[in-house]
Amino acid sequence: MGLTYVEGTVQGPSGKKDGVRFLVDSGAKYSVLPKSIWTAIGLEPKRRLTFTLADGTAIERAVSEAYVILQHGEAHTPVVLGEDRDEALLGVVTLEILGLVLHPFDRTLHPMRIAMG
Repeated sequence: MGLTYVEGTVQGPSGKKDGVRFLVDSGAKYSVLPKSIWTAIGLEPKRRLTFTLADGTAIERAVSEAYVILQHGEAHTPVVLGEDRDEALLGVVTLEILGLVLHPFDRTLHPMRIAMG
């Protein structure tokens, strides 16, 4: 299994933008922005949630909303406001909002088949 990264841009409510290199993580629910990025674009915490890491550890993080721009599309999405050492992750919720899926064999993003009912 390899790692997949995509380049993107995130925008805050005031219109400030910053570039970000996301690790595409099909095992993560929410996308994560490192502290240096979310503070640069002016995001503010909206609520706090508890997340369970792969090793079973529970952590609490603030959540906000950002506008994410990728070559595949752009949309508003919830984001976890990461701490200093947290990596930028592109999670499943953001992928689904953008109508994308990570192909498991070639590790590339593709449009998903979306059923209406």
